[in-house]
Amino acid sequence: MPLAQFDGALAVVTGAGGGIGRATALALAERGANVVAADIDLAAAERTAALAKSVGAGGTAYQVDVSDAADMESFAAAVKEAHRAPDIVVNNAGIAVAGSFLDTSLDDWDRIVGVNLWGVVHGSRLFGKQMHDRVHTLPNKPDKPNLGGHIVNIASAAAYTPTRALPAYCTTKAAVLMLSECLRAEFASSRIGVTAVCPGFVTTDIVANGTFVGDEEAGERTRQRSLKALKARNYPPERVAERIVNAIVKNRPVVPVTAEGHLLRTLSRVSPASLRLLARIPAPRG
Repeated sequence: MPLAQFDGALAVVTGAGGGIGRATALALAERGANVVAADIDLAAAERTAALAKSVGAGGTAYQVDVSDAADMESFAAAVKEAHRAPDIVVNNAGIAVAGSFLDTSLDDWDRIVGVNLWGVVHGSRLFGKQMHDRVHTLPNKPDKPNLGGHIVNIASAAAYTPTRALPAYCTTKAAVLMLSECLRAEFASSRIGVTAVCPGFVTTDIVANGTFVGDEEAGERTRQRSLKALKARNYPPERVAERIVNAIVKNRPVVPVTAEGHLLRTLSRVSPASLRLLARIPAPRG
């Protein structure tokens, strides 16, 4: 059952300090949701909360490290105590690590898996439990059964697009996509929708703040090329936020975003061999 009413809803958004997270928080706030903006950067989360208040019902900022289980447990408990179980959760926090597999250290793997995968696991487990309990412990009205809510996990077109340049990033996003599919099946009986959103190239700070492993000069060249490509692509996070809102309303399972996101999704289904060949192409030099 889709959650189609945002007026009065409580929405938790991680990585809400900027980019897709901030745009999604504001899109939900504009539609009447009370937003909980969470980010490891408290000042950035506070700016988002202030903007949410200016356009909607309200906003509250929290500082949280999504990769830290204890921190996330404290955060989820604080949200329930100060507000209630959320109606919408957007697990958006993410980081990028670029470079070859052999150049990617165990510390790099720990960091990206901690944020990109464990962050989604923690958010889905803790808030999913709150949603589940609301459905199964509160009395139902025959004409208006309790809604569990909706969980949105931000994956990426990289989830179904292998490349030698992003093995760690692709792996974590593929895991987020599969986790979302599994949760959708399990949570359906609790009237909780689950959506995996898979953007392509979007103008955010993920590249600027990303880690490029291996040769330092080559990594910086790759960063600059990527930044130029994002600028040329010019796909703003607000357009992703619109797709997220639509996905919640219509209870979509998987939502590719941007033309390349759709194209790569189609290729992954009809011609996976072509993606395997593309994955072998090395990054350009210079």
